[in-house]
Amino acid sequence: MLTISKRGTIMPASPIRRLVPYAEAAKRKGTRVYHLNIGQPDIKTPEVAIESMHNLDLKVIEYSHSAGNESYRKKLAEYYQTIGIQINSNQLMVTTGGSEAISLTFLSCLDPGDEVIVPEPFYANYYGFASSTSVKVVPLTSDIDSGFALPSFTEIEKLITPRTKAIFICNPNNPTGYLYTREELEQLKEIVIKHNIYLFSDEVYREFCYDGATHTSVMELEGLDEHAVMIDSVSKRFSECGLRIGMLVTRNQAILETALKFAQARLSPPSLGQIAGEASLNTPNDYFVEVNTEYNKRRNFLVEELNKIPGVYTPMPKGAFYTVAKLPVDDADKFCQWILSDFSYKNQTVMMAPASGFYITPGKGIDEVRIAYVLNIDDLRNAIETLREALSVYPGRTNR
Repeated sequence: MLTISKRGTIMPASPIRRLVPYAEAAKRKGTRVYHLNIGQPDIKTPEVAIESMHNLDLKVIEYSHSAGNESYRKKLAEYYQTIGIQINSNQLMVTTGGSEAISLTFLSCLDPGDEVIVPEPFYANYYGFASSTSVKVVPLTSDIDSGFALPSFTEIEKLITPRTKAIFICNPNNPTGYLYTREELEQLKEIVIKHNIYLFSDEVYREFCYDGATHTSVMELEGLDEHAVMIDSVSKRFSECGLRIGMLVTRNQAILETALKFAQARLSPPSLGQIAGEASLNTPNDYFVEVNTEYNKRRNFLVEELNKIPGVYTPMPKGAFYTVAKLPVDDADKFCQWILSDFSYKNQTVMMAPASGFYITPGKGIDEVRIAYVLNIDDLRNAIETLREALSVYPGRTNR
Protein backbone atom coordinates (compact mmCIF):
# COMPACT_ATOMS: atom_id res chain seq x y z
CA MET A 1 0.00 0.00 0.00
CA LEU A 2 1.34 3.40 -0.96
CA THR A 3 1.77 5.88 1.88
CA ILE A 4 2.50 9.57 2.13
CA SER A 5 5.54 10.90 3.94
CA LYS A 6 5.80 11.14 7.70
CA ARG A 7 6.62 14.79 7.19
CA GLY A 8 3.36 15.23 5.31
CA THR A 9 1.43 13.39 7.99
CA ILE A 10 2.62 15.67 10.78
CA MET A 11 2.29 18.87 8.71
CA PRO A 12 -0.53 20.80 10.39
CA ALA A 13 -3.47 22.21 8.46
CA SER A 14 -3.98 25.95 8.80
CA PRO A 15 -6.27 26.80 11.74
CA ILE A 16 -6.89 30.14 10.03
CA ARG A 17 -8.29 28.52 6.88
CA ARG A 18 -9.78 25.31 8.32
CA LEU A 19 -13.23 26.87 8.61
CA VAL A 20 -13.34 28.16 5.03
CA PRO A 21 -15.84 25.47 3.87
CA TYR A 22 -18.30 26.58 6.56
CA ALA A 23 -17.92 30.22 5.57
CA GLU A 24 -18.47 29.34 1.92
CA ALA A 25 -21.59 27.35 2.80
CA ALA A 26 -22.94 30.33 4.77
CA LYS A 27 -22.36 32.60 1.80
CA ARG A 28 -24.18 30.18 -0.50
CA LYS A 29 -27.19 30.55 1.79
CA GLY A 30 -27.02 34.31 1.30
CA THR A 31 -25.48 35.10 4.69
CA ARG A 32 -22.92 37.88 4.83
CA VAL A 33 -19.72 36.72 6.50
CA TYR A 34 -17.48 39.26 8.24
CA HIS A 35 -13.94 37.95 7.90
CA LEU A 36 -12.07 38.65 11.11
CA ASN A 37 -10.10 35.43 10.75
CA ILE A 38 -7.29 36.43 8.43
CA GLY A 39 -4.76 39.25 8.19
CA GLN A 40 -5.85 40.46 4.77
CA PRO A 41 -6.01 44.27 5.02
CA ASP A 42 -8.76 46.17 3.24
CA ILE A 43 -6.37 49.13 2.96
CA LYS A 44 -5.61 50.23 -0.59
CA THR A 45 -2.23 49.28 -2.01
CA PRO A 46 -0.06 52.40 -2.64
CA GLU A 47 -0.74 54.01 -6.01
CA VAL A 48 2.96 53.95 -6.91
CA ALA A 49 2.87 50.15 -6.79
CA ILE A 50 -0.25 49.87 -8.94
CA GLU A 51 1.14 52.37 -11.45
CA SER A 52 4.38 50.39 -11.73
CA MET A 53 2.35 47.42 -12.91
CA HIS A 54 0.27 49.46 -15.34
CA ASN A 55 3.35 51.10 -16.84
CA LEU A 56 5.34 47.95 -17.49
CA ASP A 57 7.26 47.99 -20.75
CA LEU A 58 8.61 44.46 -20.83
CA LYS A 59 9.02 42.18 -23.81
CA VAL A 60 9.96 39.22 -21.61
CA ILE A 61 9.26 38.56 -17.94
CA GLU A 62 12.64 37.15 -16.98
CA TYR A 63 14.13 35.37 -14.01
CA SER A 64 15.78 37.71 -11.57
CA HIS A 65 18.95 37.02 -9.60
CA SER A 66 18.18 34.28 -7.06
CA ALA A 67 18.74 36.81 -4.25
CA GLY A 68 16.49 39.36 -5.95
CA ASN A 69 17.04 42.25 -8.34
CA GLU A 70 20.12 44.26 -7.45
CA SER A 71 18.28 47.56 -7.87
CA TYR A 72 15.61 46.41 -5.42
CA ARG A 73 18.13 45.16 -2.87
CA LYS A 74 20.03 48.45 -3.00
CA LYS A 75 16.83 50.41 -2.51
CA LEU A 76 15.78 48.14 0.35
CA ALA A 77 19.12 48.70 2.06
CA GLU A 78 18.59 52.47 1.76
CA TYR A 79 15.11 52.10 3.26
CA TYR A 80 16.41 50.11 6.23
CA GLN A 81 19.13 52.67 6.83
CA THR A 82 16.48 55.38 7.17
CA ILE A 83 14.88 53.47 10.06
CA GLY A 84 18.12 52.80 11.92
CA ILE A 85 19.06 49.41 10.48
CA GLN A 86 22.56 49.77 9.10
CA ILE A 87 22.98 47.14 6.40
CA ASN A 88 24.04 47.03 2.76
CA SER A 89 22.47 45.34 -0.24
CA ASN A 90 24.63 42.25 0.20
CA GLN A 91 23.18 41.61 3.65
CA LEU A 92 19.66 40.86 2.50
CA MET A 93 17.88 38.48 0.18
CA VAL A 94 14.53 38.91 -1.55
CA THR A 95 12.28 35.89 -1.00
CA THR A 96 8.93 34.56 -2.10
CA GLY A 97 7.05 36.16 0.76
CA GLY A 98 8.10 36.27 4.38
CA SER A 99 7.10 32.61 4.49
CA GLU A 100 10.00 31.55 2.30
CA ALA A 101 12.35 33.77 4.30
CA ILE A 102 11.43 31.76 7.40
CA SER A 103 11.84 28.43 5.63
CA LEU A 104 15.23 29.45 4.22
CA THR A 105 16.32 30.60 7.68
CA PHE A 106 15.33 27.27 9.23
CA LEU A 107 17.00 25.31 6.44
CA SER A 108 20.19 27.36 6.70
CA CYS A 109 20.55 27.50 10.48
CA LEU A 110 18.86 24.41 11.91
CA ASP A 111 19.28 20.67 11.46
CA PRO A 112 16.52 18.05 11.80
CA GLY A 113 15.80 17.59 15.48
CA ASP A 114 17.16 20.98 16.51
CA GLU A 115 14.97 23.05 18.80
CA VAL A 116 13.69 26.60 18.38
CA ILE A 117 12.03 28.37 21.31
CA VAL A 118 8.95 30.36 20.26
CA PRO A 119 6.74 32.44 22.57
CA GLU A 120 3.19 31.13 22.28
CA PRO A 121 0.60 31.84 21.09
CA PHE A 122 2.45 32.22 17.79
CA TYR A 123 1.62 32.55 14.10
CA ALA A 124 0.35 29.09 13.25
CA ASN A 125 2.47 28.67 10.13
CA TYR A 126 5.66 28.80 12.21
CA TYR A 127 4.80 25.29 13.31
CA GLY A 128 4.23 24.34 9.69
CA PHE A 129 7.64 25.70 8.64
CA ALA A 130 9.24 23.82 11.52
CA SER A 131 7.42 20.60 10.64
CA SER A 132 8.45 20.79 6.99
CA THR A 133 12.10 21.21 7.98
CA SER A 134 11.99 18.61 10.82
CA VAL A 135 12.69 21.23 13.47
CA LYS A 136 11.15 20.99 16.94
CA VAL A 137 9.23 24.00 18.27
CA VAL A 138 9.56 24.48 22.03
CA PRO A 139 6.75 26.76 23.28
CA LEU A 140 7.41 29.57 25.74
CA THR A 141 3.89 30.15 27.00
CA SER A 142 2.64 33.69 27.60
CA ASP A 143 -0.69 34.52 29.19
CA ILE A 144 -3.64 36.69 28.23
CA ASP A 145 -3.90 38.04 31.80
CA SER A 146 -0.46 39.64 31.44
CA GLY A 147 -1.26 40.93 27.97
CA PHE A 148 0.99 38.18 26.56
CA ALA A 149 4.14 39.77 27.96
CA LEU A 150 7.43 37.95 27.46
CA PRO A 151 8.08 35.54 30.35
CA SER A 152 11.09 36.09 32.58
CA PHE A 153 14.74 35.47 31.78
CA THR A 154 14.60 32.49 34.16
CA GLU A 155 11.60 30.90 32.42
CA ILE A 156 13.29 31.21 29.04
CA GLU A 157 16.54 29.66 30.23
CA LYS A 158 14.67 26.68 31.70
CA LEU A 159 13.75 25.69 28.13
CA ILE A 160 17.28 25.75 26.73
CA THR A 161 18.77 22.31 26.06
CA PRO A 162 21.81 21.07 24.09
CA ARG A 163 19.52 20.90 21.02
CA THR A 164 18.39 24.54 21.29
CA LYS A 165 19.65 26.51 18.31
CA ALA A 166 17.40 29.60 18.21
CA ILE A 167 14.75 31.79 19.78
CA PHE A 168 12.11 33.04 17.33
CA ILE A 169 9.91 36.06 18.04
CA CYS A 170 7.33 38.04 16.08
CA ASN A 171 7.48 41.77 16.84
CA PRO A 172 4.83 43.21 16.87
CA ASN A 173 3.22 39.87 17.47
CA ASN A 174 0.77 37.91 15.42
CA PRO A 175 -1.65 36.77 16.89
CA THR A 176 -1.56 38.84 20.12
CA GLY A 177 -0.54 42.33 18.99
CA TYR A 178 2.13 42.36 21.71
CA LEU A 179 5.01 44.79 21.08
CA TYR A 180 8.38 43.83 22.56
CA THR A 181 10.19 46.61 24.39
CA ARG A 182 13.86 47.39 23.86
CA GLU A 183 14.49 46.11 27.39
CA GLU A 184 12.93 42.75 26.52
CA LEU A 185 15.00 42.55 23.35
CA GLU A 186 18.16 43.34 25.32
CA GLN A 187 17.20 40.49 27.66
CA LEU A 188 16.88 38.13 24.70
CA LYS A 189 20.20 39.40 23.38
CA GLU A 190 21.92 38.42 26.64
CA ILE A 191 20.42 34.94 26.45
CA VAL A 192 21.39 34.22 22.82
CA ILE A 193 24.94 35.45 23.36
CA LYS A 194 25.31 33.51 26.61
CA HIS A 195 24.12 30.27 25.00
CA ASN A 196 25.53 30.97 21.52
CA ILE A 197 22.25 30.54 19.68
CA TYR A 198 20.37 32.49 16.99
CA LEU A 199 17.69 35.13 17.43
CA PHE A 200 15.14 35.14 14.60
CA SER A 201 12.69 38.04 14.45
CA ASP A 202 9.63 38.37 12.22
CA GLU A 203 9.13 42.12 11.87
CA VAL A 204 6.54 42.36 9.09
CA TYR A 205 4.23 44.51 11.26
CA ARG A 206 6.92 47.07 12.10
CA GLU A 207 4.89 50.10 11.00
CA PHE A 208 1.85 49.14 13.08
CA CYS A 209 2.66 50.47 16.56
CA TYR A 210 0.25 52.49 18.70
CA ASP A 211 0.00 54.80 21.71
CA GLY A 212 3.28 56.48 20.86
CA ALA A 213 5.20 53.22 21.15
CA THR A 214 8.15 52.66 18.83
CA HIS A 215 9.48 49.50 17.27
CA THR A 216 12.97 48.18 17.97
CA SER A 217 14.51 45.77 15.48
CA VAL A 218 16.89 42.98 16.47
CA MET A 219 19.11 44.43 13.75
CA GLU A 220 19.55 47.56 15.90
CA LEU A 221 21.02 45.64 18.84
CA GLU A 222 24.80 45.73 19.14
CA GLY A 223 26.73 42.49 19.35
CA LEU A 224 24.25 40.32 17.43
CA ASP A 225 25.78 40.43 13.95
CA GLU A 226 26.34 36.67 13.88
CA HIS A 227 23.17 35.80 15.80
CA ALA A 228 20.32 37.92 14.39
CA VAL A 229 18.11 37.18 11.40
CA MET A 230 15.25 39.51 10.52
CA ILE A 231 12.23 38.39 8.49
CA ASP A 232 10.35 41.05 6.55
CA SER A 233 7.65 41.37 3.89
CA VAL A 234 5.69 43.85 1.78
CA SER A 235 2.40 42.07 2.53
CA LYS A 236 1.19 44.08 5.50
CA ARG A 237 3.27 47.26 5.23
CA PHE A 238 1.97 48.08 1.75
CA SER A 239 -1.18 45.90 1.74
CA GLU A 240 0.40 43.70 -0.93
CA CYS A 241 -0.24 40.18 0.37
CA GLY A 242 -0.61 38.76 -3.14
CA LEU A 243 2.77 40.01 -4.38
CA ARG A 244 4.54 37.30 -2.38
CA ILE A 245 7.66 39.34 -1.74
CA GLY A 246 9.61 39.03 1.48
CA MET A 247 13.14 39.58 2.76
CA LEU A 248 15.72 37.69 4.79
CA VAL A 249 18.07 40.19 6.45
CA THR A 250 21.24 39.33 8.38
CA ARG A 251 24.86 40.39 8.76
CA ASN A 252 25.89 36.74 9.08
CA GLN A 253 27.37 36.02 5.66
CA ALA A 254 27.43 32.25 6.21
CA ILE A 255 23.64 32.28 6.59
CA LEU A 256 23.19 34.34 3.43
CA GLU A 257 25.55 32.14 1.41
CA THR A 258 23.74 29.02 2.59
CA ALA A 259 20.28 30.48 2.01
CA LEU A 260 21.33 31.47 -1.50
CA LYS A 261 22.04 27.84 -2.35
CA PHE A 262 18.48 26.92 -1.39
CA ALA A 263 17.19 30.01 -3.22
CA GLN A 264 19.03 29.02 -6.38
CA ALA A 265 17.15 25.72 -6.36
CA ARG A 266 13.86 27.63 -6.65
CA LEU A 267 15.49 29.95 -9.26
CA SER A 268 14.14 33.40 -8.35
CA PRO A 269 11.55 35.32 -6.36
CA PRO A 270 8.58 36.70 -8.36
CA SER A 271 9.83 39.18 -10.96
CA LEU A 272 6.62 41.23 -11.20
CA GLY A 273 6.30 41.32 -7.43
CA GLN A 274 9.79 42.76 -7.15
CA ILE A 275 8.94 45.53 -9.59
CA ALA A 276 5.90 46.53 -7.54
CA GLY A 277 7.82 46.10 -4.29
CA GLU A 278 10.61 48.35 -5.46
CA ALA A 279 8.13 51.01 -6.59
CA SER A 280 6.40 50.77 -3.19
CA LEU A 281 9.51 52.14 -1.50
CA ASN A 282 8.55 55.49 -3.03
CA THR A 283 5.29 55.51 -1.07
CA PRO A 284 4.87 58.93 0.63
CA ASN A 285 4.93 58.97 4.42
CA ASP A 286 1.37 60.34 4.49
CA TYR A 287 0.20 56.89 3.44
CA PHE A 288 1.60 55.29 6.61
CA VAL A 289 0.26 58.07 8.83
CA GLU A 290 -3.24 57.56 7.44
CA VAL A 291 -3.05 53.79 7.68
CA ASN A 292 -1.75 53.87 11.25
CA THR A 293 -4.48 56.33 12.26
CA GLU A 294 -7.14 54.10 10.73
CA TYR A 295 -5.89 50.94 12.45
CA ASN A 296 -5.62 52.78 15.75
CA LYS A 297 -9.30 53.76 15.49
CA ARG A 298 -10.28 50.20 14.64
CA ARG A 299 -8.23 48.79 17.50
CA ASN A 300 -9.72 51.16 20.06
CA PHE A 301 -13.25 50.51 18.86
CA LEU A 302 -12.86 46.74 18.70
CA VAL A 303 -11.22 46.32 22.10
CA GLU A 304 -13.72 48.61 23.82
CA GLU A 305 -16.72 46.85 22.26
CA LEU A 306 -15.40 43.35 22.89
CA ASN A 307 -14.84 44.08 26.55
CA LYS A 308 -18.44 45.31 26.85
CA ILE A 309 -19.76 41.85 25.96
CA PRO A 310 -20.51 39.85 29.14
CA GLY A 311 -17.82 37.25 29.76
CA VAL A 312 -15.44 38.50 27.05
CA TYR A 313 -11.96 39.84 27.75
CA THR A 314 -9.20 41.06 25.47
CA PRO A 315 -6.08 43.08 26.36
CA MET A 316 -5.14 46.22 24.47
CA PRO A 317 -2.65 45.27 21.72
CA LYS A 318 0.25 47.65 21.16
CA GLY A 319 0.96 46.68 17.57
CA ALA A 320 0.03 44.73 14.43
CA PHE A 321 -3.72 44.44 13.74
CA TYR A 322 -4.79 41.45 15.80
CA THR A 323 -6.06 40.76 19.27
CA VAL A 324 -6.71 37.53 21.15
CA ALA A 325 -10.00 37.48 23.04
CA LYS A 326 -11.17 35.09 25.75
CA LEU A 327 -14.80 34.06 25.22
CA PRO A 328 -17.34 32.54 27.63
CA VAL A 329 -17.51 29.27 25.66
CA ASP A 330 -16.57 25.68 26.37
CA ASP A 331 -14.62 25.25 23.13
CA ALA A 332 -13.73 28.11 20.78
CA ASP A 333 -13.11 25.71 17.88
CA LYS A 334 -16.68 24.43 18.14
CA PHE A 335 -18.04 27.94 18.63
CA CYS A 336 -16.23 29.32 15.56
CA GLN A 337 -17.70 26.51 13.47
CA TRP A 338 -21.17 26.86 15.00
CA ILE A 339 -21.41 30.61 14.39
CA LEU A 340 -20.79 29.93 10.69
CA SER A 341 -22.88 26.80 10.22
CA ASP A 342 -25.80 27.23 12.64
CA PHE A 343 -26.17 30.93 13.40
CA SER A 344 -26.93 34.21 11.70
CA TYR A 345 -28.12 37.58 12.94
CA LYS A 346 -29.73 40.01 10.52
CA ASN A 347 -28.54 37.59 7.83
CA GLN A 348 -24.91 37.99 8.80
CA THR A 349 -22.29 36.07 10.74
CA VAL A 350 -18.62 36.24 11.74
CA MET A 351 -15.55 34.19 10.88
CA MET A 352 -12.78 34.10 13.50
CA ALA A 353 -9.65 32.00 14.03
CA PRO A 354 -9.77 29.65 17.04
CA ALA A 355 -6.74 30.49 19.15
CA SER A 356 -5.98 26.87 19.98
CA GLY A 357 -4.33 26.71 16.56
CA PHE A 358 -1.77 29.29 17.71
CA TYR A 359 -0.63 27.15 20.66
CA ILE A 360 1.02 23.74 20.73
CA THR A 361 0.74 23.29 24.51
CA PRO A 362 -2.26 20.98 25.02
CA GLY A 363 -5.34 22.71 26.42
CA LYS A 364 -4.09 26.24 25.77
CA GLY A 365 -6.32 28.69 23.91
CA ILE A 366 -9.38 26.45 24.19
CA ASP A 367 -11.66 29.41 24.97
CA GLU A 368 -9.79 32.06 22.94
CA VAL A 369 -10.03 33.41 19.41
CA ARG A 370 -7.81 35.60 17.29
CA ILE A 371 -9.58 38.57 15.74
CA ALA A 372 -8.04 40.65 12.94
CA TYR A 373 -9.29 44.22 12.82
CA VAL A 374 -8.80 44.52 9.09
CA LEU A 375 -12.35 45.72 8.34
CA ASN A 376 -13.72 49.25 8.49
CA ILE A 377 -15.45 50.35 11.67
CA ASP A 378 -18.97 49.99 10.25
CA ASP A 379 -18.25 46.36 9.42
CA LEU A 380 -16.57 45.85 12.78
CA ARG A 381 -19.65 47.27 14.50
CA ASN A 382 -21.91 44.80 12.69
CA ALA A 383 -19.50 41.94 13.39
CA ILE A 384 -19.33 42.68 17.11
CA GLU A 385 -23.11 43.03 17.33
CA THR A 386 -23.42 39.63 15.64
CA LEU A 387 -20.85 38.09 17.99
CA ARG A 388 -22.67 39.49 21.01
CA GLU A 389 -25.96 37.96 19.89
CA ALA A 390 -24.30 34.64 19.06
CA LEU A 391 -22.70 34.37 22.50
CA SER A 392 -26.04 35.07 24.16
CA VAL A 393 -27.64 31.97 22.60
CA TYR A 394 -24.69 29.61 22.11
CA PRO A 395 -25.49 26.20 23.64
CA GLY A 396 -21.92 25.79 24.88
CA ARG A 397 -21.76 29.11 26.71
CA THR A 398 -20.06 29.04 30.10
CA ASN A 399 -20.69 31.30 33.07
CA ARG A 400 -17.38 32.67 34.21
